[in-house]
Amino acid sequence: MIRPALVLMLSGLLWGCNSNGNSEYLPKATGRPGDIVLVMDSTQWHGQLGSALREVLLGEVQGLPREETYFNVIHAHPSGRILMLKAIRNLMYVFTLDENTPGSRAIANGFTPESLEQIRQDTSFHITTAADVNARGQVVMHLFGENEEALIRHIRENADRIVGFFNKAERDRLEASILSTSSTRELTEFVKKEYQCSIRLPFGYQVADQQDDFVWFRKIEPEIDKDVFIAFKPYESEYQLLPDSLIAWRDQVARKYLYGDPANPVSYLITEREIPFNPVRGRQIQVNGNYAMEIRGLWRTNNKSMGGPFVGISLVDEERGRLYYIEGFTYSPSKAQREIMRELEAILHTFLTNDDPTATEPG
Repeated sequence: MIRPALVLMLSGLLWGCNSNGNSEYLPKATGRPGDIVLVMDSTQWHGQLGSALREVLLGEVQGLPREETYFNVIHAHPSGRILMLKAIRNLMYVFTLDENTPGSRAIANGFTPESLEQIRQDTSFHITTAADVNARGQVVMHLFGENEEALIRHIRENADRIVGFFNKAERDRLEASILSTSSTRELTEFVKKEYQCSIRLPFGYQVADQQDDFVWFRKIEPEIDKDVFIAFKPYESEYQLLPDSLIAWRDQVARKYLYGDPANPVSYLITEREIPFNPVRGRQIQVNGNYAMEIRGLWRTNNKSMGGPFVGISLVDEERGRLYYIEGFTYSPSKAQREIMRELEAILHTFLTNDDPTATEPG
C-alpha cells in the first residue's frame, strides 16, 4: 500500500513543479497526440531496461487492421537540453535508486535525500504521477526501482497500468475538447429530445440516418469517413452484455441500417471474424461512473469491398429498462488509424443515458 503522505510529498518534488497548484498561468502542453518524452540514462535506454520500456510503450494497438504502436516514444538523456522538452503533453522519468548511471543520478537529484530514503524503505512504491506540472494539460510519470532488475520487473507487472495512464490522458484531452465545443449542441439536443439520452460530437458530424431505435452520425473528410451510431433495445438480462451477445446484436443493427455501399442495399456491414490474430476483444470499463462492456475489432462489408476498425460500448439505463450500444467506426484505408479511433472512443465516453447534470464531466 502506498502511503498518501509520501505520494503528496513526491508530487511536490517533481522537476519544475507547478508549486502554486494553479495551471491557469502555465503554458499549454506541446507535442502531437500520442507523443511521450521518456527521460532516462542513455546507457539504460539502449540496454535491458530500455527494451522492457519499448515492449510496453511500443506495443501494438489492438483492433486495428495494420500494426500501429500505442505511443510515439522520444528518448531524452537527462541534461540541460531537456528543458526544451519539459512542456511535452506526456512526460516520463525513469531511474534506478542505486544511481549507478549519470542519468539516474541526475533524475534522483530532483528529490530530497529524505524522500529517496522513504522510497527505498517502501519497496512496493515504484510509480508516481502528476498533472499540470510544467504545462497545462500535461501528465508526468516517474518510474523507479532499487536497481534495473527490480525496475524491469515492476514495468512488466504494471504494463497495463502504465499504458492505461497515458491512454486515459489522451482520451481526457479529447473529451475536454469535445465537451467545450458549442458548434454541435443542436445535435446533442436532438438526441436528448428524440432518444432520451445524450452524446457530444465534434464539429462536422451530421445525422446520416435515424430510426425509432437507432441514430447514425457521420463525418466525411478527404480519405477519412468517421461514424458514430447509437442503438438501443429493451434490457432483459445481464447476459445481453456478454461480448458474444453484443457482437450478434451489432451484426443485426449493421445489416439492417448500415449499408457498405448506399447505392447497393445488398452490401452491408458485418463483424470481421476470419482473421485469427485480430479477434474481437471485450473488457469491462466505466463510462461516467457506470458499468459498461467495451468491444473492439474489425468490420467489413459482406462482399469484402470495404473494412476498418471499430470500438463499441454497451451500458444499461435501468430507469428506462434500456440497453444501449454505441459505436465508433472508420473507413480510412490510406491513413494511420490510432488517433482516429482515440477520437471516436472519446466521443463514446461523452455518452449519458439521461440528462444528468452531475455526470457531464469527462470520464
